[in-house]
Amino acid sequence: MDRADLTLGELAARDHAFYGLVWAGTTLAARVDQALTRAHDLPLSWFEVMLWLHGQSEPVAASDLGAKTLLSRSQVSRVINALQDRGLVTRTVSPTDARSVHIALSDTGRHAFAEADATRRAALAEVFDDRLDDRDVEDLERVWQKLKQRPA
Repeated sequence: MDRADLTLGELAARDHAFYGLVWAGTTLAARVDQALTRAHDLPLSWFEVMLWLHGQSEPVAASDLGAKTLLSRSQVSRVINALQDRGLVTRTVSPTDARSVHIALSDTGRHAFAEADATRRAALAEVFDDRLDDRDVEDLERVWQKLKQRPA
């Protein structure tokens, strides 16, 4: 059976831009998730938590990770448990609040993150890096900054 050539029909420019963002985010995330899972048995959600941890010089509260990632609090908790089971993160009791746990990448986690990040870059090379020049990337960064601003 032939596939129908589906279209979104007539859309206003802003609607088209929005659905373009959704399509790009979903498509690129799926590509990266597949590459990371295949090469490292590391889903994109795990990589995202590791990405935030990689950028920190000190352990961070698990609740702070939940506020920064695109994951729910319970998802972050499950990801941290899975990462800990694989020896990729460490948990320590907060020095200021015994009810709070701080998370950091272990040395093994830092190594695994570096390998996974190389896989991420390779997965995106053809469909992102090779298609966008520096000006395109600057334009995207400017758009993301505007979209991240909180409404007044």
